[in-house]
Amino acid sequence: MTHDRIEVLGLGNSLVDLFAHAEDDFLVAEAMQKGAMTLIDEARAETLYKRMGPATIISGGSAANTIVGVRSLGVASAYIGKVKADELGRAFIHDIRTSGVKFDVKPATDGPATGRCLSFVTPDGERTMNTYLGASQLLSPSDLDENLVREARIVYLEGYMWDRPAAKETFQKAARIAHAAGARVALTLSDSFCVDRFRSEFLDLIRTGLVDTIFANTEEVHSLYQTADFATALEALRAEGALGVVTRSERGSIIVEGEGTFEVPAFPIDRLIDTTGAGDLFAAGFLAGMARDAGHVKSAQLGALAAAEVIQHLGARPQVRLADLAAENGLAV
Repeated sequence: MTHDRIEVLGLGNSLVDLFAHAEDDFLVAEAMQKGAMTLIDEARAETLYKRMGPATIISGGSAANTIVGVRSLGVASAYIGKVKADELGRAFIHDIRTSGVKFDVKPATDGPATGRCLSFVTPDGERTMNTYLGASQLLSPSDLDENLVREARIVYLEGYMWDRPAAKETFQKAARIAHAAGARVALTLSDSFCVDRFRSEFLDLIRTGLVDTIFANTEEVHSLYQTADFATALEALRAEGALGVVTRSERGSIIVEGEGTFEVPAFPIDRLIDTTGAGDLFAAGFLAGMARDAGHVKSAQLGALAAAEVIQHLGARPQVRLADLAAENGLAV
């Protein structure tokens, strides 16, 4: 099968999202930390699923959501991640391929079930996630299509993958191949609790030059530099010499590179429904712009547009073709 030259390649944990609305009291009763992502085992996943009430099931996984968003903006993209050959795994494969993303990793035939993320959305739109990694943690260097990595202009890596040694090795191998081929390597810090676990390793990735582009939100950049002062954290990120892209929810985004600082406002919305995927889709817009040399400001505007679309409905993947939305707003790539 022929395909357009892949411009953006993502590596991440392949998960299926199960969303349900919940009251704050439910989170307290289940001892969940509101707004956090907690790793759980299969038994806990089964228990929570029974207690969660009517659920919407949508393919997810942070980097997978981003790559679907990139494709929705009309930029050729591919994804590398692992699922099992089970019902949820087949749903994941179907969804990512029908979105136009190239995805060829063979599903596992034994071992743990396809990973899932049980997301509880409270009335304020905040989501609290319980993630069973399942088969996604079986991703190993042998799953890496090296030619695909060489072909991409940007390789995008998900910080959540750092929880498993084999996935970590896959990530490092991909980054080395990409840089050798002259591509950019971007890392999303994923979650402030993820940063707490792997702070020194994430800083090492930036300082050794294995990663040249960092996506973070305010909490993640505070955690990375262990400071409550945003200006201090931002200057520390700037000093790393990488391209730093920091999202600030309704306050928009700030991009730092060298001496340059670019502030781009958030895109207006009618109603906040669910913040799940806001960061993933902001990254999608920015990466699509970057792949087409659109410049930092336009790339961040595309990110703001994509994030605004996704937070106005349940689920972390766009419900309209983002390329059409971008064109309507004078932001075609």
